[in-house]
Amino acid sequence: MWVLCFGALIIISITHWVYKWKNPKCNGKLPPGSMGLPLLGETLQFFAPNTSNDIPAFVKERVKRYGPIFCTNLVGRPVVISTDPDLNYFIFQQEGKLLQSWYPETFTEIFGRQNVGSLHGLMYKYLKNMVLNLFGPESLKKMLPEVQLAATKRLQIWSQHNTVELKEATASMIFDLTAKKLISYDQMNSSENLRENFVAFIQGLISFPLEVPGTAYHKCLQGRKKAMKMLKNLLHERRANPRQHHQSDFFDYVLEELRKEGTILTEAIVLDLMFVLLFASFETTSLALTMAIKFLSDHPLVLKQLTEEHEKILENREHPDSDITWKEYKSMTFTFQCINETVRLANIVPGIFRKVLREIQFKGFTIPAGWAVMVCPPAVHLNRERYEDPLAFNPWRWEGQEINGASKHFMAFGGGMRFCVGTEFTKVQMAVFLHCLVTKYRWRAIKGGNILRTPGLQFPSGYHIQLMEKEAGFSSTQS
Repeated sequence: MWVLCFGALIIISITHWVYKWKNPKCNGKLPPGSMGLPLLGETLQFFAPNTSNDIPAFVKERVKRYGPIFCTNLVGRPVVISTDPDLNYFIFQQEGKLLQSWYPETFTEIFGRQNVGSLHGLMYKYLKNMVLNLFGPESLKKMLPEVQLAATKRLQIWSQHNTVELKEATASMIFDLTAKKLISYDQMNSSENLRENFVAFIQGLISFPLEVPGTAYHKCLQGRKKAMKMLKNLLHERRANPRQHHQSDFFDYVLEELRKEGTILTEAIVLDLMFVLLFASFETTSLALTMAIKFLSDHPLVLKQLTEEHEKILENREHPDSDITWKEYKSMTFTFQCINETVRLANIVPGIFRKVLREIQFKGFTIPAGWAVMVCPPAVHLNRERYEDPLAFNPWRWEGQEINGASKHFMAFGGGMRFCVGTEFTKVQMAVFLHCLVTKYRWRAIKGGNILRTPGLQFPSGYHIQLMEKEAGFSSTQS
């Protein structure tokens, strides 16, 4: 008899637990949605791969069923997903008040508990100002010749090969440039390959968080561990042997800050900052550049106008082979339109997360404190009410628009006070690379170029092109 009673008690307890999972506590009306399976939630559906440039199927299906604001559960966490422009704007404006930056536990494990995305208030502002010292307009003006030299050298090398895998090649170029500016890292003079660890890290960054040897997530954590060990060794080496001021890089600047009396900076924060900067600067930019060149390959009229813009810059120079000036860079109007359109369609960041600090009432819904909210950039960028034929690559749609920050309808670089501080650096690298490419080279696609979203953007087969130097007098219309 007692066995039956015990069994009944277990069944009642499980039923009660499942009911509570399916019906979370709320002081008002939750947005509609489903919490999915106990513990798993709808995590598997969220991470399901798709090959479309459209709004992710996970989001699209639920918007159709529930509307632009809905709830779900991802990796054991209740989340409200927003495709509503008004709620998105509200979320970014309430940073540090009703909401704060947050990412799932798996991201924290990967990027480090002291990473800039997990810090708030004074410490976040302090780090942001430090990074702006490196990537602000004044520093970028001085950096232009270095960016141009890096692009020129790589393009020349690639043109000597029958084929080049563009995503890998541009990632290598950008990583080397960024690592040099940050930590004076030079692969040719190093006994260890720092970027190899980041490649392992990237493959598991947006994967199912299963910490088992052999999984992408496990490889990702191992890549982080090795990269952090290298950065830590370099930090200690620099502390023991300070360098001359004229050789200084961002690491030296950070070490100076660490030495200051009463500093709020710690070694752990410094190492996580370096790790995030190295990753963010090259992975997202190389994806964007690869997408841009794929779009240009598929749209000859866009390539023709882009080439004409850059050839005109050369024509207006006293010396055609002189370095790009800041004035020339700022004059690349159509180039910026192409960049905006590329990042709008690429949707490299599939979701922007915030944690709810205090209960939120919005459009009749209640979002409880402690929940997460996720802004969905693809839904914003592919909104048919805002963008005519949203899946079409059409740089002319940006004509006459000055995009210097985020808006309700464009958030490729984040939004609010956490708008990406490296945005201008990304644009500089893309614009300069495109200038060097279209003025001196032509290319043709060889194979690959298909995309996969899991939900982050990948090129599973790469994107292979053949690069050829233009002949003297080669017309832009022949590209």
